[in-house]
Amino acid sequence: MARKHTVGVAAAPATPVVIGAELLDAYRLRLHAEHDELVALAHDLEEAADVGASGEVGFDEEFADAGTITFERERDLSLSQNAHDLIEKIERALDRMDQGTYGRCAACGKPIEPDRLDALPYAQHCLADARRRARLR
Repeated sequence: MARKHTVGVAAAPATPVVIGAELLDAYRLRLHAEHDELVALAHDLEEAADVGASGEVGFDEEFADAGTITFERERDLSLSQNAHDLIEKIERALDRMDQGTYGRCAACGKPIEPDRLDALPYAQHCLADARRRARLR
Protein backbone atom coordinates (compact mmCIF):
# COMPACT_ATOMS: atom_id res chain seq x y z
CA MET A 1 0.00 0.00 0.00
CA ALA A 2 1.47 3.35 -1.05
CA ARG A 3 1.88 6.09 1.49
CA LYS A 4 0.97 9.69 0.83
CA HIS A 5 3.94 12.03 1.09
CA THR A 6 3.40 15.62 2.08
CA VAL A 7 5.91 18.25 1.11
CA GLY A 8 4.99 20.88 3.66
CA VAL A 9 2.39 21.83 6.18
CA ALA A 10 0.16 24.68 5.22
CA ALA A 11 -0.72 27.17 7.91
CA ALA A 12 -4.33 27.24 8.99
CA PRO A 13 -6.34 30.07 7.50
CA ALA A 14 -6.22 33.23 9.54
CA THR A 15 -9.20 33.39 11.84
CA PRO A 16 -9.71 36.03 14.46
CA VAL A 17 -8.44 35.15 17.89
CA VAL A 18 -10.84 35.53 20.74
CA ILE A 19 -8.85 37.93 22.89
CA GLY A 20 -11.10 40.21 24.85
CA ALA A 21 -11.18 43.82 23.72
CA GLU A 22 -9.87 44.97 27.09
CA LEU A 23 -6.88 42.62 26.96
CA LEU A 24 -6.21 43.52 23.33
CA ASP A 25 -6.24 47.22 24.24
CA ALA A 26 -3.78 46.53 27.07
CA TYR A 27 -1.43 44.74 24.66
CA ARG A 28 -1.82 47.56 22.15
CA LEU A 29 -0.94 50.21 24.78
CA ARG A 30 2.05 48.18 25.93
CA LEU A 31 3.30 47.70 22.36
CA HIS A 32 2.96 51.42 21.60
CA ALA A 33 4.86 52.31 24.79
CA GLU A 34 7.65 49.84 23.99
CA HIS A 35 7.74 51.14 20.41
CA ASP A 36 8.18 54.74 21.54
CA GLU A 37 10.83 53.77 24.07
CA LEU A 38 12.79 51.78 21.47
CA VAL A 39 12.62 54.58 18.90
CA ALA A 40 14.10 56.99 21.44
CA LEU A 41 16.75 54.45 22.46
CA ALA A 42 17.76 53.78 18.85
CA HIS A 43 18.02 57.52 18.22
CA ASP A 44 20.22 58.04 21.29
CA LEU A 45 22.47 55.11 20.36
CA GLU A 46 22.87 56.38 16.80
CA GLU A 47 23.76 59.84 18.08
CA ALA A 48 26.36 58.33 20.42
CA ALA A 49 27.81 56.32 17.54
CA ASP A 50 27.98 59.46 15.39
CA VAL A 51 29.90 61.27 18.14
CA GLY A 52 32.36 58.36 18.21
CA ALA A 53 32.79 58.63 14.46
CA SER A 54 33.54 62.35 14.55
CA GLY A 55 37.27 61.77 14.52
CA GLU A 56 37.93 63.00 18.02
CA VAL A 57 40.90 60.66 18.46
CA GLY A 58 44.17 62.45 17.67
CA PHE A 59 47.45 61.02 16.47
CA ASP A 60 49.02 61.48 19.87
CA GLU A 61 46.39 59.40 21.68
CA GLU A 62 47.02 55.82 22.63
CA PHE A 63 46.00 53.06 20.26
CA ALA A 64 44.00 51.54 23.12
CA ASP A 65 41.93 54.71 23.37
CA ALA A 66 41.21 54.57 19.65
CA GLY A 67 40.27 50.90 19.99
CA THR A 68 37.95 51.64 22.90
CA ILE A 69 36.19 54.38 20.95
CA THR A 70 35.81 52.07 17.94
CA PHE A 71 34.48 49.27 20.14
CA GLU A 72 31.94 51.59 21.81
CA ARG A 73 30.79 52.90 18.44
CA GLU A 74 30.30 49.39 17.06
CA ARG A 75 28.47 48.36 20.25
CA ASP A 76 26.13 51.36 19.98
CA LEU A 77 25.41 50.59 16.32
CA SER A 78 24.73 46.94 17.15
CA LEU A 79 22.37 47.88 19.99
CA SER A 80 20.64 50.36 17.69
CA GLN A 81 20.12 47.61 15.09
CA ASN A 82 18.66 45.34 17.78
CA ALA A 83 16.26 48.13 18.76
CA HIS A 84 15.22 48.56 15.11
CA ASP A 85 14.59 44.80 14.83
CA LEU A 86 12.30 44.94 17.87
CA ILE A 87 10.56 48.02 16.46
CA GLU A 88 9.76 46.04 13.29
CA LYS A 89 8.41 43.11 15.33
CA ILE A 90 6.21 45.47 17.32
CA GLU A 91 4.90 47.14 14.16
CA ARG A 92 4.05 43.72 12.69
CA ALA A 93 2.21 42.81 15.92
CA LEU A 94 0.21 46.04 15.72
CA ASP A 95 -0.62 45.24 12.09
CA ARG A 96 -1.83 41.77 13.15
CA MET A 97 -4.08 43.45 15.72
CA ASP A 98 -5.59 45.60 12.98
CA GLN A 99 -6.08 42.53 10.77
CA GLY A 100 -7.66 40.51 13.59
CA THR A 101 -4.95 37.82 13.56
CA TYR A 102 -3.06 38.87 16.69
CA GLY A 103 -2.50 36.00 19.09
CA ARG A 104 -2.52 33.28 16.41
CA CYS A 105 0.65 31.42 15.48
CA ALA A 106 1.87 32.40 12.02
CA ALA A 107 3.03 28.83 11.37
CA CYS A 108 0.25 26.57 12.67
CA GLY A 109 -2.64 28.98 13.25
CA LYS A 110 -3.19 27.83 16.83
CA PRO A 111 -3.53 30.38 19.65
CA ILE A 112 -0.26 31.64 21.12
CA GLU A 113 -0.04 30.80 24.81
CA PRO A 114 -1.15 33.70 27.06
CA ASP A 115 2.05 33.47 29.13
CA ARG A 116 4.10 33.81 25.94
CA LEU A 117 2.15 36.89 24.86
CA ASP A 118 2.59 38.37 28.32
CA ALA A 119 6.36 37.88 28.06
CA LEU A 120 6.65 38.80 24.36
CA PRO A 121 3.57 40.70 23.20
CA TYR A 122 5.03 40.84 19.69
CA ALA A 123 5.43 37.03 19.45
CA GLN A 124 4.13 35.63 16.19
CA HIS A 125 4.67 31.93 16.89
CA CYS A 126 3.40 29.58 19.58
CA LEU A 127 6.04 28.09 21.85
CA ALA A 128 6.24 24.78 19.97
CA ASP A 129 6.78 26.48 16.61
CA ALA A 130 9.23 28.99 18.08
CA ARG A 131 11.29 26.07 19.45
CA ARG A 132 11.14 24.30 16.09
CA ARG A 133 12.33 27.42 14.30
CA ALA A 134 15.17 27.89 16.80
CA ARG A 135 16.38 24.31 16.23
CA LEU A 136 16.48 24.87 12.47
CA ARG A 137 18.94 27.75 12.79
